[in-house]
Amino acid sequence: MADLDSAIRPPKTRHARFVTAIVIDSIGTGVFIPVSMLYFLATTSLTLVQVGAALTAAGLLALPAGPLVGGLVDRYGAKPVLQAANLAQALGFAGYLVVGQTWQIVVCAWLNSAGRAVFFGCYGVTVTALAAPGRRERWFGLLGSVRNLGYAVGGLLAAVAVGIGTDGAYATIVALNALSYVAAFTLLRSVPNARPTAGHDPAGGWRRVLRDRRYLPVVAHQLCFAISLFALNIAIPVYAVDVLGLPGWTAGAVFTLNTLMVGFGQGIVIGRLRGRVRGRVLVAGHVCFATGYVLFLAADGVRALAFGVTVVLLGAASYTLGEILGGPVTATVAAESAPEALRGRYLALNQLAVTVAGAVAPIALSGLLSAGAPAIWLTLVGVSALGAALATVIGRTVPAARSRIGEV
Repeated sequence: MADLDSAIRPPKTRHARFVTAIVIDSIGTGVFIPVSMLYFLATTSLTLVQVGAALTAAGLLALPAGPLVGGLVDRYGAKPVLQAANLAQALGFAGYLVVGQTWQIVVCAWLNSAGRAVFFGCYGVTVTALAAPGRRERWFGLLGSVRNLGYAVGGLLAAVAVGIGTDGAYATIVALNALSYVAAFTLLRSVPNARPTAGHDPAGGWRRVLRDRRYLPVVAHQLCFAISLFALNIAIPVYAVDVLGLPGWTAGAVFTLNTLMVGFGQGIVIGRLRGRVRGRVLVAGHVCFATGYVLFLAADGVRALAFGVTVVLLGAASYTLGEILGGPVTATVAAESAPEALRGRYLALNQLAVTVAGAVAPIALSGLLSAGAPAIWLTLVGVSALGAALATVIGRTVPAARSRIGEV
């Protein structure tokens, strides 16, 4: 059994710099996201509406970056494109130190948003190239864990900055974040370039990707899975505190529970799932999501405060288990379902589903939340049911989803 475990364990020493780059990236992201609006309000004369409009415009302008990067990855490899994304974000955050007008925020935020889209467009290609078949769930699980813990560390640093509350504290966060991307760029220099082709454009290109009827359900499944992932940041905390009237610390407890379970439990769970059929694990993940949503709905009828908090935390635990089960397997199926010569384009299309979910989720989930508890949680149960149905379909039609975890 020890030999089997070592055969599927990610080779941490060989690719330690890649893992370190991911940690640095996630800490920087975790530091800035919680204080982004506060930073611009504290360091510029712009209003909340102006800042929000600038960030929204930048996000919309960055949407094409993901699909466009797919062709670059297929032609030049993932490494140089990934490093370019690091430099773009370093420049964007450095620009935040001197912005004062709306258009300046749009330009710098566009660099950051486009850089993030490019990063995630290259991420799956790089991990797939680094990890041999049979090890990929463990790799995606490991990196998901360290990213989650990095976000948590960043969040704690952000809390310190907010507690200090000075312009200098906010500026320090931005400057350190810019330097973190420079450090990530440097660390990635030693990572092998995931370049499947010999510098030519593969036959078919995007036309072949968009006509692949087996892969389109994989993308649709990714959309359902991503919508559930965005519920954690958008719907669950507001529901717990503003709708149920639970103490404010309940929202923090939900995030802490999620972080600890993913950070420390994902690797253990993926190790225990060795030999399980991937498609069935995806279905189980959606069942856990749906169970969490039902528990959140049930909390609406609870009057005792302590019992209400308990039900919400149980719902959060079930929801997080769905994330743990589905995250690494979803990423692996998407990567291994793509032909090597076109993997950049295939994963760019898959990442576009996540981007679309991120654009739609805030307005959709907030609207459903304002309509009442049954509206949002029963809708999300429906999303999970659709996700489970799609997982069943790809489990029958996509070879990567029919395979077993940890087996070549």
